[in-house]
Order: sequence, then structure tokens, then C-alpha cells
Amino acid sequence: QLQLVESGGGLVQPGGSLRLSCAASGFTLDYYLIGWFRQAPGKEREGVSCINKSGGSTNYADSVKGRFTISTDNAKNTVYLQMNSLKPEDTAVYYCAAMYGSRWFNGCGLQTTPYRYWGQGTQVTVSS
Repeated sequence: QLQLVESGGGLVQPGGSLRLSCAASGFTLDYYLIGWFRQAPGKEREGVSCINKSGGSTNYADSVKGRFTISTDNAKNTVYLQMNSLKPEDTAVYYCAAMYGSRWFNGCGLQTTPYRYWGQGTQVTVSS
């Protein structure tokens, strides 16, 4: 079975930091693309960051570039999203998602459609 479980969400003040974790089971990260997405109240789900471990590529939304960092721990089969300089507009439910990788594609995208496996989400609230 393939499963993704997010954790690490919580309440932080503006300017603070938070690290989200996505624990993967039933597959290894080497041949899958992993993405972080978020959905704020009343808004569409949007891509935040993604990683293609096999292809050695990462991607970030313009809104989080320079503040967020995606990384992996292969021994733990876990993907992390380090979030720094958090803003109130970062408040959302954050989801981890996975899609099959391709031998001919070394990058990753932030569109939701290709990601077929999704976690349950973890709430991030940025407020003073």
C-alpha cells in the first residue's frame, strides 16, 4: 500500500518558522515525485513546492521562494518542508502528494492534477 502522512503543523507568529514532515510508506522516494500543496479558506488548492529526488530537481511557487525549502531524508523515507519568515497569507491546510516518476522527466511541477496520492493534510496558522 502507498500512504502519505503529514505532521508538524501548528500555530506560529508572523516571521516564525515551522517544519512540516511527510512520511511515505509503501514506496520509496527515489522514483516518485513529491509535492507540497496548500489550501486556504475560500481559495483553490495551490502548489507550494516539489522535489524529484531521482532527477535532482526542486521547484517552488513564487510566493514562497526564498522562504521555504523542501528536502528529503532517505533513511526515514520522509520529505520535509522548512518554512521560514512565515506570513499570515501562508495560513492554510498543507498537503503532501506523490506521483509516479518518469525516466525521461527529471523535474517536477506544481499542478495538482498529476499527483494521484495525497495525505490527510496538516493545519498551519500564522497569526499574531
